[in-house]
Amino acid sequence: MSAGENTIAFAAGQGTRTLQDRSLRLFIVLSSFFCVNAALAEFIGVKIFALEDTLGIAPLQWNLFGQTGSLNFTAGTLLWPVVFLMTDVINEFFGRRGVRLISWLAAMLIAYGFLFAFAAIALAPAGWWVKAAQAQGVPDYQAAFAAIFGQGMWSIGGSLVAFMLGQLIDVAVFHRIRSATGDKHIWLRATGSTAVSQLVDSFVVLYIAFVLGPQHWPIPQFLAISTVNYGYKMLAAFAMIPLIYLLRVWIHGYLGHERAKQLRDEAAAD
Repeated sequence: MSAGENTIAFAAGQGTRTLQDRSLRLFIVLSSFFCVNAALAEFIGVKIFALEDTLGIAPLQWNLFGQTGSLNFTAGTLLWPVVFLMTDVINEFFGRRGVRLISWLAAMLIAYGFLFAFAAIALAPAGWWVKAAQAQGVPDYQAAFAAIFGQGMWSIGGSLVAFMLGQLIDVAVFHRIRSATGDKHIWLRATGSTAVSQLVDSFVVLYIAFVLGPQHWPIPQFLAISTVNYGYKMLAAFAMIPLIYLLRVWIHGYLGHERAKQLRDEAAAD
C-alpha cells in the first residue's frame, strides 16, 4: 500500500473526510510552500545584489582560482534555503515519493511560468503603457519587462536541470544517512543531503548557463563563482537547522505523536 493509500485508509478508519485528514493537509501546505518558493526563486533570480552593500559593510574580497570579487548573489538565493528546508521536512515525513512528486511538480510549474512569461513578452504593448514608467526612470516599459522576465534559455535550462539533479540527489543521500542513523540526528541527514545535492546544483547551473551558454566563462571564473555560491548555500543550510527542529515539534503537535511517528516510519521504509 502506498503512502497516499495509507493516508486515505487512516482517514477512513477515523471516520474523517479525506480533506479533513491533517496529514494530507500538511502535505498540501508544505508542497505549496515548496513550489511557490522554487518558482519565485527562479523569477527573481534575474537580479544580482551586493551582499556587503545590502548589509552596509565593507566589501569582502574573495580570491579563488586566481579570481577575485565581492559577494554578489542572485536574489533567488534568499528563497532557496526555504526550498531546502521544505525538502528536508517533506523527506522526513513523506519520504522519497513525496519529494520526487513535489520536485517534478515544481519543475513543471517553473517551465509553465516561463512559457507564459515569454507569451506575455510577445504580446503587442499598448502605446501609452510603453512610456508609463518614465517618471520612475524606466524609458521603455516593454524593454524592461522583456529584460526581466525573458531570461535566456541557457539560464532556464541550466536552472531546471540543476534543480532536478539536486533534488534527486538530496532525497537519495537523505535516506542513505537516515538508514545509518535511524530516527536520530535529523540535522545530520538534513545538512548532509544539502551539502551533496547543492554541490552538484551550484556547479551544474552555472556550467550550463555561463560556460556552455553564450557568455563562455573561463573555467577559473566558473569554479570561483560556483564555490562562493556553494559556500553561501551551506551557511544558509546550517542556519536553518533550528527551524527544522521547530517544524518537527510543530508537526508532532499538529498531527499528534502517534500519527507523526507513523508517517516518519512510512517515510523511512519508502
